[in-house]
Amino acid sequence: MVIVHEILDLETDQGIGIYNLSPQIQGFITTSSVQNGQVLICSRHTTTALAINEYEERLVEDIKVYLHKLAPTNQRYLHNDLHLRDVPEDEPENAHSHLMAITLSSSEVVPIVAGQLALGTYQSVLLFELDGPRERTVFLQISGE
Repeated sequence: MVIVHEILDLETDQGIGIYNLSPQIQGFITTSSVQNGQVLICSRHTTTALAINEYEERLVEDIKVYLHKLAPTNQRYLHNDLHLRDVPEDEPENAHSHLMAITLSSSEVVPIVAGQLALGTYQSVLLFELDGPRERTVFLQISGE
């Protein structure tokens, strides 16, 4: 069995952004020479999340509206009482982003079959930026043969 890992680096845009990671993940699988196994995809931040879903422009906008309804930015959150916490000067008021993240997931595992991500026809691995703009990293680990 082979186990290899990679870190994906990306810079995200302002606010909530949804990014299709499938092409980068597939590229890593191709260079790994693993034909059958699985890939673990892990978000390395508390205000990002991962999901497998359709990456379609209008659905992406619907998801953003849904997330804003779930945890509105204009609500009162204890985490945003920055004067009561020991935080850096540039700490943002981002409790809503943390709450959105915990309703999603921080990792996904996708099978690899014949050197390809074994996703359904309309499925993609999506990264949700919930507190951008930021520099983000996603950990990938492939295991298989």
